[in-house]
Amino acid sequence: MRILFVTTEVYPLVKTGGLADVAGALSAALAESGEDVRLLLPAYPQAVRALRHWRPIGEGEVLGWRIHLIEGCMPDSGVPVLLVVCPLLFERLGNPYSASTGCEWPDNHERFAVLSRVAASIAVGEWGEKGSVRGWKGEGWRADVVHANDWQTGLVPVYLKLWENTRGRKGPASVFTIHNLAFHGQFPSYVMRRLGLPLDMFSVNGLEFYGNVSYLKAGLYYSDSITTVSPTYAHEIQTDQAGHGLQGLLLARAKTLVGILNGEDNRVWNPAADPSIHHPFTDRQMSGKALDKMALQRELGLHVSATAPLFGVISRLTEQKGVDLVMGAVSDIMVRDGQLVILGAGDRRFEVACMAAAESYPGRIAVRIGLDEALAHRIQAGSDVLLMPSRFEPCGLSQMYAMRYGTLPVVRRTGGLADTVVDVNDPDDRGTGFLFDAATVPAFLAVVHRAFDLYRNRAAWRSIQRRAMRQDFSWRRSAERYRQLYRELVQK
Repeated sequence: MRILFVTTEVYPLVKTGGLADVAGALSAALAESGEDVRLLLPAYPQAVRALRHWRPIGEGEVLGWRIHLIEGCMPDSGVPVLLVVCPLLFERLGNPYSASTGCEWPDNHERFAVLSRVAASIAVGEWGEKGSVRGWKGEGWRADVVHANDWQTGLVPVYLKLWENTRGRKGPASVFTIHNLAFHGQFPSYVMRRLGLPLDMFSVNGLEFYGNVSYLKAGLYYSDSITTVSPTYAHEIQTDQAGHGLQGLLLARAKTLVGILNGEDNRVWNPAADPSIHHPFTDRQMSGKALDKMALQRELGLHVSATAPLFGVISRLTEQKGVDLVMGAVSDIMVRDGQLVILGAGDRRFEVACMAAAESYPGRIAVRIGLDEALAHRIQAGSDVLLMPSRFEPCGLSQMYAMRYGTLPVVRRTGGLADTVVDVNDPDDRGTGFLFDAATVPAFLAVVHRAFDLYRNRAAWRSIQRRAMRQDFSWRRSAERYRQLYRELVQK
């Protein structure tokens, strides 16, 4: 099958979160299984620098913008990549979605509409508003399936539907994946004038959402199939509690909605061969993990101690991620002689609170504000426990990485966390971490206390570590689920 995978980030070209990991690993797994998969994303400067063997392949006009395409391949997997070049839209300081100040780009509606329009044109074998790409070795290539991801690419199924209505024939099948339903991509209704779409699409049965244009709703309404990143989250988003106003639409489309659990990329997250950590280790030979813990303590200015349990947090610093629960547990963790390391960025109030905690407990709490991929690997390798008390979590990858590195996760029983972590009190001895239910500080403290108690039993702790490290969350099975879904759509 010919698959066009449309995304706004992919590791290792550009990354701000889990979407990048998913895009890189899933596309590689699909290619390894024999599928003709191609990635499409904007030509951010860092993406162009990281792309291998790239060359310009054509130009065209899209929504009034002059666009160029670059063709290359991923530096790790070799998967073909197409980058959409438009300097005024995509060559900016900051990240793919916002400026360095944290404010979202005011023209995001236009930036991602252009990306989506280019995706639809490539998918149907055309490109731009004035003809096909010249000089592209893939000229004439058209997709069997277009796989769009999150609100930024929510217009892809819309443009495909518009093409079908205009040409009077069926285009490629479309899959739209929700990585986080909380982010809608909402814009004022007047942006419809810039999208090249008929105004009758701005309706309840279309893009309209409480008087605004919702790119997320567009993807949910017009795609042939909807997926999300864990089975439990697929059920949760059909409820009033987690539907973010879209539960009615999701219930109406329940037959086309499926939860497919994300996987972990064993090429990148492997403690036996991780270039970012100092001492490789395996579930059979774990002495390196103790050395990695001491190395991490030295690197971050913590007291070097083999007996103090080290709790790690690698997260966006937001209320969704339960950072307030972590802050509410700090003094208790300190009283019990634990240590804490936090890596992440997000809401300024949480960044300030984390830094204040580090100042209050020098040598026992270390905080690094920002994104640091290599440090994230060292924290996973050196920590004893990963704290991930998310209020909701579509899938989560950090808990999978933690288990892979023998770091036991503490998680809320929600979304993909509930699908991947089994509590250590499991009667069938399948436990790999610690789960709790209520998103309150007392409930979180109770589960942290359980982690402290088990940590004192070194033999039991080591046994659960090994069990956690042996879990199989590879993309192989998840990719096969996607292939099955693609085949069903194409056959229809």
